[in-house]
Order: sequence, then structure tokens, then C-alpha cells
Amino acid sequence: MPKHSMRAVTAVAALACLTAVGAAPAGPAATTTAATATGPAPRATAPPSSPAVRFVPGACPQPPEPIEALGDARCGVLQVPENRSRPGGRTIELAVAVIPALAPAKPAKEPVVFMAGGPGADTFDDIPFLVDSGLNKDRELIVMAQRGNLYDRPNLACPEVDRFNAEAVGLGYDAKQAEDLLLKAVEECRGRLTSQGVDLSAYNTTENAADFADLRKALDIPRWNVYGYSYGSDLALTYLRRHPEGVRAVAVDSVAPPQYATLPWTWSSVAEGIDNIFEACAAQPACKDRYPDLRRTLTEQVRRLEAQPLTLDVAPPGGGKPVKVVLDGGALLNLIVAYTPRPKDVPAALTELAAGNPERFAQARAAGSVQNVGAFAHGLTNSVACAEWAPAYAEADVLAAGRKAFPGWPDTVLAQAPQLPFQYPVCRLWNVPDRAAVQRVATAGAIPVLLVSGTFDVKTGASWAEEAARTLPRSTTVQIPGIGHWVVPQSPCAQRVLASFLDRPTAPPDTGCVDGLEPQPFTIIPE
Repeated sequence: MPKHSMRAVTAVAALACLTAVGAAPAGPAATTTAATATGPAPRATAPPSSPAVRFVPGACPQPPEPIEALGDARCGVLQVPENRSRPGGRTIELAVAVIPALAPAKPAKEPVVFMAGGPGADTFDDIPFLVDSGLNKDRELIVMAQRGNLYDRPNLACPEVDRFNAEAVGLGYDAKQAEDLLLKAVEECRGRLTSQGVDLSAYNTTENAADFADLRKALDIPRWNVYGYSYGSDLALTYLRRHPEGVRAVAVDSVAPPQYATLPWTWSSVAEGIDNIFEACAAQPACKDRYPDLRRTLTEQVRRLEAQPLTLDVAPPGGGKPVKVVLDGGALLNLIVAYTPRPKDVPAALTELAAGNPERFAQARAAGSVQNVGAFAHGLTNSVACAEWAPAYAEADVLAAGRKAFPGWPDTVLAQAPQLPFQYPVCRLWNVPDRAAVQRVATAGAIPVLLVSGTFDVKTGASWAEEAARTLPRSTTVQIPGIGHWVVPQSPCAQRVLASFLDRPTAPPDTGCVDGLEPQPFTIIPE
């Protein structure tokens, strides 16, 4: 993934980035204060019965690390109602960038609009990955921060949760102290946002989808293509179901089907991805010989660390002052889910851990102490997770799903949905209406859809794309071996498949490069 190496989405990115509370992607220490990180309160307007939707040109956002593609972009904000079910309510502003094609086609090709993962991740931070993947090679690329994201008004950042995440590396992953501190941070964030007048119930996938429908009309685009990954795939399929007009084609990557996106579902994705990593190791003779029984090794280490956690002083990657790190069973599992270490290093890291060397995992845990405070919209995450993923299930259902996925593991580990620890207590505090019946609906229709998955995806298991395709008669599913979450930026083959699909969505995409693909060799450590 471009410009920087593929960023590690750490303990928050559950249903893909499907992200919630936990450590946000590591980044430079923030200099922004809590007040500026949350952004100014949305402009309270007093429009007629239905606020007008309009695009207002303006300056592009200026991220701390400059994004070259924004230099030639047309930017501005989309003004939309905060809550479309409440006529006369206030208007919010969503940051938009239209990035020109590198080699404009004549006549111009239909643009592609991007729907980011999360929910809550900084959409503009993804632009270098999209450009390096060729999304704007011969067509415009349109990027809009989903409501509540960084550069929006309001921004539903929770610096309180970011600071908790930095402290949490020194606590047991599922410890009572961690739960208490997290709930305190969530309560403080909710209180601050609601005191600013934010309607937390309006930050959901239905409203997100309507925002993109309004964006197409506001930009006067007759037809466009849609590309979304992780939570963005949930959003893209919801958008296709609710607003099919003007959609030429839809590509989804690391698929989270709306009808299946629940907290218990995370366990089956984790089990599928880990099994695929271990099976790929067994298929490589050098890996199989060096690491003969990885499933047993993982189970043993989870049990051992949960019974007797390790407490270490470790410097974060890249250097810096050592921090206290607690490595228990829950932390071990969630580091694997977060791809720290990378999938190809997991067999080596587990074997080193079993031999008494926890360095790879401990340093990865220490990385969570470095937080980009205010960059992640935890408020959007919680509003989506608590309205759409949590309802109709309970803590007991998460535990049952965990026991099914990993029989014999400690219940203290299995009781927490991967990368979404303590989500049910969080949701009781967040207190938004149940939207499960509205959101958990399969998308159907005749518009062409491409579904791309990586076999090493531990967040959104590859098989879920096939489930989503069942109600999409003009769909194609493609699995890329040896790739984890967010496939296209990591795989030149997936980039070619996507480009082929966008060029001629009504024809079968060119998937020839997938034939014969195999995972890269795993890291082999000397005995």
C-alpha cells in the first residue's frame, strides 16, 4: 500500500477495519489538543423544513503528512442534514476531494467513488494507497469522509478513548481495570459530543449511504463506480440496495455483508483466517518442517499467557522510551488479528514465544502506546456497532461463537469479540436505537458486482464474499492467496482484476493472474 508501507490496523479494526474501541492505527504522537481534535461543533442552521443538500467548493484538508494527490484535487464540503428523519434539523459538513485521472480518457470515463473501512478511520489517509493501486489511472477518484470522520463538521473523534488505548498496553486485554477505564473514556466522549448537540443516532450506515447518493447528485455525475473495503463494503452494498440509481458497477474488498455483520460473526472470520495461514504454512515444506503443529502451539500460548501474563518494559517500534506492556492470551490473539506481526511472520513469532522469546509480540503490543490522538472517529464506530452489529445478540452469543471457533480456549479470551473488547457494556453507555432490522438485509439486483477477498484475512473471512454473492446474480468472487485485509493495495494481481472489471463490468473480469498464485514463503528462524 503506497507511500507508506501498509499501515497496521491495530486493536480497533474488527469487522475489517470494521473498527471500534481498541488501539487505533499507530502514528506520530499528536500535537492536537482534545478540543481541536474533535473539531468545532457543527454549524447550527435554521433552514426550512428540509435542509438543502449542496456541494460547497473549498480548500483541501491538510494532513500532518502531506498527500501529493491532493495538490491537483478539487475539494470542498457536502452539506447534508444530520438526521434526514427530522425535517428542520441542522446541517453537517462532509469533506470531499475529487482527484483527477492521471491519464484522462476521451471521452471521460465514469469516476470511481471510494468508501473507506472502519467505520471511523481517516478516509483521506487512504488516498496514497488508492492512487498507488491505480484507482485514478484513467478516471477521476472521488473521496468523501463518512459523517463524523476527521475533517468533517462535526468530527466524532474520542481523544479520551485514544488516551485509554495508549494506557491499555500496560493492562490485561480483558482485565476488569481495562474495562472500567474504557467505559469511563467512552462515557466522557459521549457526554462531550452530546453536549455539543451531536445526534449520535444519526451516525449510521443508512445515513452514510444517503450521503453518497446526495454527493453524486450534488456533483452532477450521471453514473459512477463504487469501490469499498471492509466496513466500506458493508456501506457499498447498503448503498447499492438503497440507492441503485446512477450506479454503473460496485467492487467490494474484504467483504462484510450487511446481513451477517454482527459481533459473534467476528469469531468465524478470525478462525478462518488463522486456519488459512496455518494451512499455507503446512503446504510449504520448509515451514511445515520448522513449525509442525501451529494450532497446538497457538492454543498452548493463549492458555499459558492467560493464566500467567507476561509484564515487560518494551520500546515501541522505531525507538522511544520503553513502556510497560502486558501480554496475555487476549492480547496475543488480537495482535494476530491486527497483523502485528505480519501473517508470514506469525509461525516464527509463535515458535519464538513458545521458546521464551516474546519480543515480536511484545513490541507489537508496545506500538499501541503511540496514538494519533483525535484522528479516529470512535463516535462513528460506536454508533454503527451499537445500532447495527450488537442488537439481537448478547455477551453469551459472542462466547458461544468463540467456543465454537476455538474449543478449549479460556472463556476470558473468548468472551470478547475480537478487536471489540467490552462492546456490550460500551453499547449500554452509548445508548443509540436498534437499527438491526433496517440494516441486516441482503443486497440483491442486476448491477455488476466484484467481490475480492484475501485468504489470510483474519478480520473479514474470505468465504463471506461467497455468501454475499448468493443474492447478486451478476457478481464475480475472487480470492487472492496469501493476502490479508484490504486486498487491492497489497496485490498487483487484484489491481489488474479490479481495473479489468471497471473497464467492462458487464463482461467477466480478467482473473488470469490469480491462477498459480501462492502465498509468499513464511519466515523461517534457525533451530
